[in-house]
Amino acid sequence: MSVTPLHAARSARPLGSASPAVPESAGSASAGERLVDEPPVRNPGTALDLGLVRSTRVNRSAVERRAASLPGRRTVKKEWQAAWLLRAISCMDLTTLSGDDTDGNVRRLCAKAVSPLRHDLVEALGVADLRLTVGAVCVYHRYAATAVESLRGSGVPVAAVSTGFPAGLSPFAQRVAEIHASVAAGASEIDVVITRAHVLTGNWSALYDEVRAFRDACGDAHLKTILGVGELATLTNVARASLVAMMAGSDFIKTSTGKEPTNATLPVGLVMTRMIRDYEMHTGHEVGFKPAGGIRTAKQALDWLILMKEELGDRWLRPHLFRFGASGLLTDVERQLEHFVTGRYAAAHRMPMV
Repeated sequence: MSVTPLHAARSARPLGSASPAVPESAGSASAGERLVDEPPVRNPGTALDLGLVRSTRVNRSAVERRAASLPGRRTVKKEWQAAWLLRAISCMDLTTLSGDDTDGNVRRLCAKAVSPLRHDLVEALGVADLRLTVGAVCVYHRYAATAVESLRGSGVPVAAVSTGFPAGLSPFAQRVAEIHASVAAGASEIDVVITRAHVLTGNWSALYDEVRAFRDACGDAHLKTILGVGELATLTNVARASLVAMMAGSDFIKTSTGKEPTNATLPVGLVMTRMIRDYEMHTGHEVGFKPAGGIRTAKQALDWLILMKEELGDRWLRPHLFRFGASGLLTDVERQLEHFVTGRYAAAHRMPMV
């Protein structure tokens, strides 16, 4: 099958047409231009506004109706789908957070992060000049130094989960010390977990102080705050926790640890992106979004990208403001791209193991 290089497909269809517009630079870079991102943004935070937090409400039925409409009314096919999937790869936090992790597994994951697509697919798609990588590699603190060394010179950052991940119930001083240790090991992004009890009891001042302390401990490293939405009981709690985390200086808000029974869902994503939009309107500060847990298929990735485009716009279709927390997603994306190239679906074992 002959495939036109994606960087030659420059004209994007408008959003109202049969296929949504390809995300800017998803596959439209000129020859020799790397698929680079903008400089990371920092959110300095604001003072805690309890009045605004307590007045925040969510209409659950309206959210569920809006979220249910997203997967059905937009379709992306052929080269447009391939371009969106390349963008999805660039926004992945390639993750291993298992009890059987080893230094060898982490090094292999880092090698995959630097070369996420098989070389034959890169050549067939005509995107070698993009030098595509994932957004980051996410590991436990124990393996942060291994990942940093493996990725040295690649431009791929290391994210370390911290603060007693996944429950976040270890002593506070220990959680802060863990952040310092991960930053010292070279991690440039820190994924922290909040004390869910602060949300469930409405203790917003305690949540703000906790996240602010984590932000201070991060120094120049970016703070990604995991809300654990599956354990927050209501969408109103999700909205309020999102707002407080951003006020406290979170650079990203993240849905889940991936260990809860319920993780990233489109209704939760809609609530969190609306809070990001409101926060930017009120403060002028951009905050990133990271859905994590349960996102395993290319179709799900496309749904999330469409959500970001429709709710926050093209700025949030780049890794400095959007990430997938994913361990198995890349395999299915790679399978879909092989189908685009060959017209056949490959078995998962044909893909280099993540």
